[in-house]
Amino acid sequence: MSAIIFDCDGVLADTERYGHLPAFNQTFREVGVPLEWSEEEYGRKLQIAGGKERMASELTPDFCRAHGLAEDPDGRAALLATWHKRKTQIYTEIVAAGKLPPRPGVRRIIAEAQDAGWKLAVASTSAEPSVRAILDQAAGPERAARFDVLLAGDCVPHKKPAPDIYLLALERLGVDPSGVLVVEDSRNGLEAAHAAGLRCLVTVNGYTEHEDFSEAVLVVSSLGDPGGERSVVMANRSGARPGDFVALNDLAACLGG
Repeated sequence: MSAIIFDCDGVLADTERYGHLPAFNQTFREVGVPLEWSEEEYGRKLQIAGGKERMASELTPDFCRAHGLAEDPDGRAALLATWHKRKTQIYTEIVAAGKLPPRPGVRRIIAEAQDAGWKLAVASTSAEPSVRAILDQAAGPERAARFDVLLAGDCVPHKKPAPDIYLLALERLGVDPSGVLVVEDSRNGLEAAHAAGLRCLVTVNGYTEHEDFSEAVLVVSSLGDPGGERSVVMANRSGARPGDFVALNDLAACLGG
């Protein structure tokens, strides 16, 4: 039995630049704090796994004191939960408005894999409502409902690059690790997959294209589509031989099949 575990942000859709970043900045404006992340600054924030954790990186004692925010751990945690809930609402509205189309090849691969009997999962550090909204857009509601496992948010104690979420996905899928391919877009995600003993295909985006993907079995610009965006192979350590797009048999070859 073969399986694919997809990351969400940057893999299913180019969500970071056009979804999460504007949602964070709108939240900061609404709560009245003088924060507005530029695209460059947000690229650095992406090294921190998890939206609440990125927000928390700004809440230094000096910042909280200067802006009348809670400084005690419980008050700070409650503040972050409120902010992150509102940010998730804004982000979900952006997705529902159709502003974040699937990345090339995602819908095609999901359909082909399900029709071939592969198990499918999503493993993401983003909030579950955000992940479900993107998956519905990327796969279509019917295909999304057929995913075998969906893990998101705070479902494990340690977020990527720790392997926890992929180990849990393996447990829930009930498949041998040798038959599982992870699709990621970042160094953090690749490290998490590698630490869990899983092979990883990387589809880069503008924020991650210069990161080190030495452990990946295949690195491409995107999965590509026939008659659409071409997939450019950036590194290949597998038996896959993609042409203008990555096909399901290429994914099987990444697993040694």
